[in-house]
Amino acid sequence: MRYAEEGLHPMVQKARESLYEGRVSRREFIRLACLLGTSYGAARFLAACGAPTATTGGGAAAEEIVRGGTLRCASQVPAVDHPMRFSWIYDANVFRHIFEYLNWYDEQGVTHPYLLESYVPNDDLTVWTLNLKQNVTWSNGDALEAEHVKWSIGQWLDPDVGSSTLGLWEGFLTSDGVEVVDAHTIKMNMDAPILAVAEQLTHYAAPILHPTFDGDCTSGNNPGTGYMTLDEYIEGEKARIVKRDDYWDMGADGKPLPYLDAMEWYSHGDDQAAGVAMLKSGQVESIYDVNIDNFLAIKDDANLRVIKTPTSSTRVGRFRVDLDPWTDNRVRMAVKKCQDRQKILDNSYFGQGDIGFDTHAAPSHPEFAPMDDIPYDPEGAKALLEEAGMSDLSFDIAVGTGWSDIVAFAETLQEDAKAAGISVTLDTMPNSAYWDVWTEAAVGITTWANRPLAVMVLPLAYIADSEGNPVPWNESRWVDDEFSALLKTAQGTFDLEARRAIMKDIQRIQSERGSVFIPFFKPVFRAYTNNVRGASGHPQNYNTEWREAWIEPSSE
Repeated sequence: MRYAEEGLHPMVQKARESLYEGRVSRREFIRLACLLGTSYGAARFLAACGAPTATTGGGAAAEEIVRGGTLRCASQVPAVDHPMRFSWIYDANVFRHIFEYLNWYDEQGVTHPYLLESYVPNDDLTVWTLNLKQNVTWSNGDALEAEHVKWSIGQWLDPDVGSSTLGLWEGFLTSDGVEVVDAHTIKMNMDAPILAVAEQLTHYAAPILHPTFDGDCTSGNNPGTGYMTLDEYIEGEKARIVKRDDYWDMGADGKPLPYLDAMEWYSHGDDQAAGVAMLKSGQVESIYDVNIDNFLAIKDDANLRVIKTPTSSTRVGRFRVDLDPWTDNRVRMAVKKCQDRQKILDNSYFGQGDIGFDTHAAPSHPEFAPMDDIPYDPEGAKALLEEAGMSDLSFDIAVGTGWSDIVAFAETLQEDAKAAGISVTLDTMPNSAYWDVWTEAAVGITTWANRPLAVMVLPLAYIADSEGNPVPWNESRWVDDEFSALLKTAQGTFDLEARRAIMKDIQRIQSERGSVFIPFFKPVFRAYTNNVRGASGHPQNYNTEWREAWIEPSSE
């Protein structure tokens, strides 16, 4: 076993011992090993799985592949400008085929290099060396170089850009810590140990851009390393991208990827049922993020392939803690006590999902520390409100009506809060209008996508920057010094059991004095017509694998 033991990060060796002792699962071991730069194939070997190295696609044999055609998707086509400011997955899913990422993660949550050849941390996770692939070219003919990556990282970390990526690196990395070693090597010199570097390089608001970027990704004038170029982008209507002929990576048939000639997105606005109608009528081959109502409508359609993926995606009820009465934790806790969690899950998602505990750590996260059930307790809510002098509490809650499950969540809370004497009014609006106020509403329910680690999602929304200001996606403005200190420690803790022990306190603090009420976590659903090959589900609804998707010709 010398192959398996030499050259491994010492923390991988420790994780391997935990695997053999039955303290971590094979899946957890593979994920952890890949986080620390072990190749997927080697990690599987170490876990005694013996599987081949993964690719980003479906692994079709060369003789099966049919080149050409257009893959069409029903989605939203929103207003966008700077990729570092993407706020939602569908923003990024058009442009990820043009502007690529250093890493990607697959449907199992395992991270792999993409523009990188490898990433190597030092023993204490304070220095991460990124080794670029040496054959990558931009669509303008330039070779990808380390200076381009350094420039892009600078954009992530620039407060004036306003990227959510900034929160991921807060307290760990500054622009001064990014070192170009040579044309294809970058060192990230951290201010503190951090485990999730590899996964943070997959964040959808962290693509690699050319330093000549003009500030508008829809202009069509910006080079990308991707296999597609922008042909058309009409906000609220349509997006179309077409293949470039000189892409740097090859398909199974030995020719440049992608197999498709084009990809198109057609807007269904806030009415996803219109997108389902497009799918069922053959106007499109795919639909983005099928909601629960539409899942029930199409799950038995023999002409469609519907994929369910368990995730940490959720609906985050949150209070602006800088606004009264939500500055008082007793008032926040009173509302939380009015949640009948199983009832909310049943009414919102027909029981499809996991119960939540008012913390943004999900049972699907590997480091999640199991928590006791939180009962529906209107009498306890009454007592807290009396203590706070707020016995007649009433408030509005902002709700996007395009998310039927969020409406059901809010309506269930509205009904069950009456027993505590709390009056809840739903402030309903189109989803597009909700996105205009999602960081400003006093109380709202925001949809949050999956993140593979709890220590990746928590710094996005529940900490402050170096100047003490809430990070860009901290919609509730909640910052807790003890929580932040524990989170920073957890971010630098590799050992899963040790990290889970820290998470126990992090979860407790957020649940007992935090700004969010989260009664459930949900799966995601993706649907394709049966003639789409090489496309799969993804916990965060990324469509990275489309670079190796293809359309099977009709037999008619």
